[in-house]
Amino acid sequence: MAQIRIENVRKDFGAFNAVSSSTFTIEDGEFFMLLGPSGCGKTTTLRMMAGLELPTSGEIYIDGKEVGMKPASQRDIAFVFQMFALYPHMNVGKNISYPLLSQGMPKPAVRKKVAEVAEILGISDILKKPVGGLSGGDRQRVALGRAIVRDPKAFFMDEPLGALDAEFREHMSEELRGLHDRMNATTVYVTHDQLEAMQMGDKIVVMNHGVIEQFGVPQEIYDWPASKFVAKFIGSPPMNFLEFDGAVDINADSVTLGESKFKIPQMLEGAKGQLSVGVRPEHVHFNDESKYRGTVTAIEYLGTTQIITLSTFNGDIKARISSSRAVSLKENVGLDFDHRTLTVFENERGKALLSRANQGVLNGG
Repeated sequence: MAQIRIENVRKDFGAFNAVSSSTFTIEDGEFFMLLGPSGCGKTTTLRMMAGLELPTSGEIYIDGKEVGMKPASQRDIAFVFQMFALYPHMNVGKNISYPLLSQGMPKPAVRKKVAEVAEILGISDILKKPVGGLSGGDRQRVALGRAIVRDPKAFFMDEPLGALDAEFREHMSEELRGLHDRMNATTVYVTHDQLEAMQMGDKIVVMNHGVIEQFGVPQEIYDWPASKFVAKFIGSPPMNFLEFDGAVDINADSVTLGESKFKIPQMLEGAKGQLSVGVRPEHVHFNDESKYRGTVTAIEYLGTTQIITLSTFNGDIKARISSSRAVSLKENVGLDFDHRTLTVFENERGKALLSRANQGVLNGG
């Protein structure tokens, strides 16, 4: 397997900039996620790494060798597409063996290799079946088999589970992650599904309009989003934003939310314009003694938990609380926030001003 390094990679299609100066490193053996909404540049980034698109500028290294201008055939990678791209006139075994036969590998060695891959994927019993009559899950396994049979340096996957229904998609995501762990493969995976990325990935790059918004491990990205975009895109429901009423003095040490005063750390000196506090729904707590109040406007029952929508002085927010807590519409409740989890954002740029390394303490009075 191999380390993959991207340095200042840019891709333009005429006047349109699809990817803007991306830089990141995928370590050997990582399961790496490229995450973002449609049109954010994630698939274009993957295609440049695979050699299916050439970068406008920048460098791409696979296993220490610069390959930015080399075609896919010279990069020793395997690509798995969303729509499987299988040969309909061939059975399962022939689809898997095709890459090896096209390289001139002797047939006995090919049969042995195909049998090994089929055993790993649990499809030994369908090797002679035509691919046309297979389920979506089995066709995806065949596509994976054709990719891993060559022992490439890296696997590139573009929304490989997108054509499957929700229930089977979750099952296949577990299988994919398990396969990756058994093979210790370097895998780069494109998805727009934040749950899929959080569950499967070792590292995640979050992209928006061709720009990398954040790069890190799943928990870091969830707990400490670098921008409002990441805070909104990651999480269900997404992070709440408590908007300050008016600009905050750059030397102020507190702001007022409703009837409560919240301290802000001196690290916010130099912040410009309006600010907002971000808090995840699970970190919003009901406290009858708190002066900061919210009125219940909606209740969504989810079994062991419930999502409560509340109208506050600083806008609507959502709280994820236990279903054992009785709540009624129009009820006025006191609210507390876990100060260890709050993030402060600069509204104009949408960037976070606090991180786990330099977070301050915000306490309600």
